[in-house]
Amino acid sequence: MLIVRKLEQKRAHDGRRRTVGTYQVFHDGVAQSGADMSGMVAETKGPGANKPENNGRRIEQGSYQLATQDGGHYVTFGFVDDDDPDSVPKPGIELTGTGKRTEILFHPGHDFLSSVGCINPCTSLPNASEMISYVGSRRRVLAVIADMKAFTKTRFPRTNGKKIPGAFIVIDGEPS
Repeated sequence: MLIVRKLEQKRAHDGRRRTVGTYQVFHDGVAQSGADMSGMVAETKGPGANKPENNGRRIEQGSYQLATQDGGHYVTFGFVDDDDPDSVPKPGIELTGTGKRTEILFHPGHDFLSSVGCINPCTSLPNASEMISYVGSRRRVLAVIADMKAFTKTRFPRTNGKKIPGAFIVIDGEPS
């Protein structure tokens, strides 16, 4: 997957900031055109920083291998099959190699942003007043997981907490 960061948005009434960009899923360098294989993403404010831990910023631009997530709130296997944003665990994929940062995920967003360093997919974020639909964001995460399983076939892990061979997210851009 390629993520290209475009800009930061700031809400007027509370000053909250988020980084928005686009994403595109690729198979061996070929862009995929299926449902939910491209769209927009939201991340927390910049600049990107992979240290110190818990710094409240987006991760640095770069390439990150993906892994099945094994956490309390987000997992790749065993998530709740529910469109309620309060149900846990929710679906997610982990980015590895993020330095001091841990639990950096590609997971569903909700409202303005559901992330501290993580990546929330969505349809469109034309301005800071546009909210992220949890149902649509969850659908996109599930589509990416299903696509990786189908593409990697027998190489896709069968449990949480394992690296996904050949699966990466490349992040480009450091807008302010």
